[in-house]
Amino acid sequence: MESPAVSRNESTLIPAVPQASAILASLGQAAFVWDLAADTMAWSDGAASVFPDIPPQALASGVEFARLIEPSHSVRADALGQTSPAHGGEGVAYRIEYGVRISTSAPLIWIEETGCWFAGADGRPARAQGIVRVNNERHARDQQLVRLSRHDPLTGELNRTYLVASLAEAIEETSRFRSSCAFMLIGIDHLARINDAFGFDVADGVIAEVGRRVRARLRGGDVLGRFSGNKFGLILRNCTVDDTNVAAERFLTGIRDEVVPTASGPVSVTASVGAVSVPRYARDADEAVNRAQETLEAAKRRRAGSFSLWRPNVERDAQRRVNIRVTDEIVTALNERRIVTAFEPVVDARARQPAFYECLVRMEQDDGQVLLAPDIVPVAERLGLIRLVDHRVLELAVAELAVSPNVQLSLNISPGTTTDPDWWTSIESLMRAHPGVGERLIVEITETVAIRDLDDVRGFVTRLKNFGSRIAIDDFGAGYTSFRNLRKLGVDIVKIDGAFVQNIARSADDRAFVQTLIDLARRLQIRTVAEWVQDEESAVMLREWGCDYIQGRLIGLASPQRPWNVAVEAVLPAASQPADGRRQSC
Repeated sequence: MESPAVSRNESTLIPAVPQASAILASLGQAAFVWDLAADTMAWSDGAASVFPDIPPQALASGVEFARLIEPSHSVRADALGQTSPAHGGEGVAYRIEYGVRISTSAPLIWIEETGCWFAGADGRPARAQGIVRVNNERHARDQQLVRLSRHDPLTGELNRTYLVASLAEAIEETSRFRSSCAFMLIGIDHLARINDAFGFDVADGVIAEVGRRVRARLRGGDVLGRFSGNKFGLILRNCTVDDTNVAAERFLTGIRDEVVPTASGPVSVTASVGAVSVPRYARDADEAVNRAQETLEAAKRRRAGSFSLWRPNVERDAQRRVNIRVTDEIVTALNERRIVTAFEPVVDARARQPAFYECLVRMEQDDGQVLLAPDIVPVAERLGLIRLVDHRVLELAVAELAVSPNVQLSLNISPGTTTDPDWWTSIESLMRAHPGVGERLIVEITETVAIRDLDDVRGFVTRLKNFGSRIAIDDFGAGYTSFRNLRKLGVDIVKIDGAFVQNIARSADDRAFVQTLIDLARRLQIRTVAEWVQDEESAVMLREWGCDYIQGRLIGLASPQRPWNVAVEAVLPAASQPADGRRQSC
């Protein structure tokens, strides 16, 4: 039996205000009253325009109407049951969206329904009334926004966020069902070269084409996404180690065997692949991503266009534990001012009088032991801490120069420091605070830095010379810097790599090499330092060849003592300090 409230509502909403129905119809909307007890629905005249081709009987009841709704038939009933009834008999507002389709071949109409429901005596929904309107365009926009939030706009594949989320689901699934899968990263080789040679638009075309080629070689159920600029991530389900090897070769072949057509002409492309089996070697998505990236970098280092599969490595894991420990020790030592310097004499090859002292980094440990430069510098460079160490050594060297006006010091800086703006800020501030110090400072840069960044190093050298400082090239002979480049840089001193010096008394090849370097440097009026001088015979040879300075075990190794504070004999005695490993001047 129809409730009086429903009768009053229908007589008020539907028949009594025909002009309201006309207004709604003109706006592409329709009003309804739904008696849930009788399951009858009454519509305004605009219903036909909102639901074209849908027969009236399909709109006459909630049950019949629900049969047309996608994706869930119960979306309207669920909306009424998810909120509590209002106090005082007031209606409870709701808003839902759903699709309506008359048949499987008919287009889907997206509907936005806004209304209120009213409770009966038992507190459950008894009546609902509201307005429906078509919102196909808005739904399309929403879907597009959802797609853009999940997919990479260039390739149309999943973006990194959703790729990693899919990877997490895949790992959980493999753990639950005791299956296996693989996570693979495909990195396009030398994409930066394509950017430089042809432009970013061509590089984007290459990325999109590589994505299409990988997509064409996927199995059903595999997942592809763009991981980063030049990398694609793949989740290969039900994939054994053997399957992973086969799949990697399939992808690599598909990428490299045909050139990529672009607006600027065909481009030859290769890619490298790193992969990890999960969950065997990766328990979660983060671990899988890290290990896949690690193996991809290993593949690129070995050879562009190759494949590497992650496997356990005891030595690598042990080294990482050491890195973590040493990193913590370095940071703590910096904070506690336990990074100090030792001083190794560099003497005139003829008079054997000190010309300057090289500042070498040391780290005092809690147990009283001292770590030498070979123990500190490689780890600090690898883990990005060397700039902090370089800053500290600079402060110590300048402080020493400031209190010792008759001393000249040299210090080594790492490759990254040559372009570190903070280091420049520090040295400029220190030079202003201590006038005249710059003229007694020698800055040593390695030969490999001079080769790789000649233009940047030239600016670095010029700025230092403005302070009156001198520049030395360390480990000269280990790389391939030409003497022409030394002239361009305005280098003052060349330190000949000790690997060629230490055996000159026994090696004719080393003698010829070192003698040639000294002769060429003299012609360019560049001073020379021979490192790792072991014995008197070598020192005499170097002096006769015209080497300006010598340094090494014969003269004395690095010491935390300040020898310029005591009287020094004309010929310095050999130091009893322990050698710093292979590189004695470290």
